[in-house]
Amino acid sequence: MKKKIKEPKISKKLIDYLDKNKYKYEIIKHRTTYTSWDTAQTEKVKPQEVVKTLVMKVDKDWFVAALPSNRNLEKKSLLKTINSKTGKEENKKFKKIDFADEKWLKKNIKIGKLGSIPPFCELLKREIYFDKILLKNKKIYLNSGEYDASIRVNLSQYLKNEKPILGSFSVKKPK
Repeated sequence: MKKKIKEPKISKKLIDYLDKNKYKYEIIKHRTTYTSWDTAQTEKVKPQEVVKTLVMKVDKDWFVAALPSNRNLEKKSLLKTINSKTGKEENKKFKKIDFADEKWLKKNIKIGKLGSIPPFCELLKREIYFDKILLKNKKIYLNSGEYDASIRVNLSQYLKNEKPILGSFSVKKPK
């Protein structure tokens, strides 16, 4: 017997944002997954099309990194990208980078469940750093804020609307 997938409860705030910004999007409901990699496997789509969203603490600031689900974050490369884009003087460059902790995320990120944060600048009130390797896609799958749904959008529209900062900061996952 096939397990019935219940209708995902996507945040009205997210849907309103997508509609207001005239996104052409598709909500893809799927089995509950907790990682972008698992979403790609469940949906049988290329893992490089499924975007992993990571919130990063950089000294005392927070930024969002978006990269393909089949790659790992290279923190030093992201830090270098952030420093080159922020225009900070040499002696005022960011020095320390790490993943935002769960306590901070729960307090400060008001959209999406942990591990399923939708990567939209206006909703997160954070700059988004977007790995250039994602530019090879026509469409991308983004977190919906829920574990049982993703949002598929055209990459060109996402880039136009969100204006993420591009960089190269991911590496292949070890086998």
